[in-house]
Amino acid sequence: MTKNANILISGASIAGTSMAYWLRRYGFTPTVVERAPAIREGGYKVDIRGAALEVVERMGVMDAVLAGSTEMTVATHYDAKGRKVATMDAALFGGREGADAEIMRGDLNEIFYDLTKDSVEYLFDDSIATISDDGVVTFESGLTRKFDLVIGADGAHSNTRRIVFGDERQFAHDLGYYVSICSVPNHLGLDREEAVHVAPGRTANVYSTKQTSGAKALFLWASEPLDYNYSDVEQQKKLLADAMAGVRWEVPKLLESVRDSRDFYFDSLTQIKMDRWSKGRVALVGDAAYCASPASGQGTSLAIVGAYVLAGELAAAAGDHEIAFDAYQREMAEFVEANQKLGPANVKGMVIPSKFMVWFTIRMLKLMPHMPGKDGMIERITGPIRVAANSITLKNYVE
Repeated sequence: MTKNANILISGASIAGTSMAYWLRRYGFTPTVVERAPAIREGGYKVDIRGAALEVVERMGVMDAVLAGSTEMTVATHYDAKGRKVATMDAALFGGREGADAEIMRGDLNEIFYDLTKDSVEYLFDDSIATISDDGVVTFESGLTRKFDLVIGADGAHSNTRRIVFGDERQFAHDLGYYVSICSVPNHLGLDREEAVHVAPGRTANVYSTKQTSGAKALFLWASEPLDYNYSDVEQQKKLLADAMAGVRWEVPKLLESVRDSRDFYFDSLTQIKMDRWSKGRVALVGDAAYCASPASGQGTSLAIVGAYVLAGELAAAAGDHEIAFDAYQREMAEFVEANQKLGPANVKGMVIPSKFMVWFTIRMLKLMPHMPGKDGMIERITGPIRVAANSITLKNYVE
């Protein structure tokens, strides 16, 4: 007989919706609470690689994922005057190879949500306020309910983690960079293309995917920790404008568009590192437990695999959370460590520190297709990502 069948999941993100799917499939009764009024749409493009592809296959939605592919074709680097200086295949630019898939984050989450919306209870526009030791959860709406277990799948700034494990600062490791992403008009007329400009310490990237006639603007820059209000979007937009001041190419025009953006995202590149991802009857999954930062390119894959493993171990242990949480920690530890190592290494190739290094990097990108050792250079880009993405052997859990 399965114990602890009634499980609350905090967060209807990739980790949350995939966790809901697997728990329901294994006979548990999951409930998902989400602060937003509905499943979040849009977002940025994300990659699915290695073991995560195998999980998606087991979920039976690979065809839907492939149908939602961004179909990106090329990434072009431009200098300050708008001249093309280097061109790369989009898959190589994103570190993808073989069966690796790229899809918009919102589209992927919609696929997972569609698998669960008719069989899983979703509580939108609400969030956890308190969790008692015996599983009584009080929500911000005032609702009170009892659950056997609680799973925090609510992102790098996890509310569940704060309530149960303490202040975020003890787990957050700042990589020394900031990122901002938002929708902008496609004034460059991009069609499944990326346009990139690299300046010392600052990078701007604009892309348009198959799914939209608009575009996304992504900004990355090196910075000491910034003091700002997480809920003050206008302040964050000003911090972005200050950080990118003086950068040429299309950046001034992009910053004008940012002012009117309604899906503005701004955050530090931070990793979450914890000795243990569970405490009592509460466990964390995805970014809440082991955020690798967007620079790793593996946050989505970590969430998908983590949800599969955590749900599977609960099923294998017939709901015994102490056994399951221990097994989850063991199964995921090396996989998490390998993928987190990608973040600090990758971001150094995304944000170039000096004018000379910018020149040298662009020069190498321009010459790479014609160099005799190009296969080795490509392997240095894709190899570490491939190894990390496949650094776990997935169990076949009880069906």
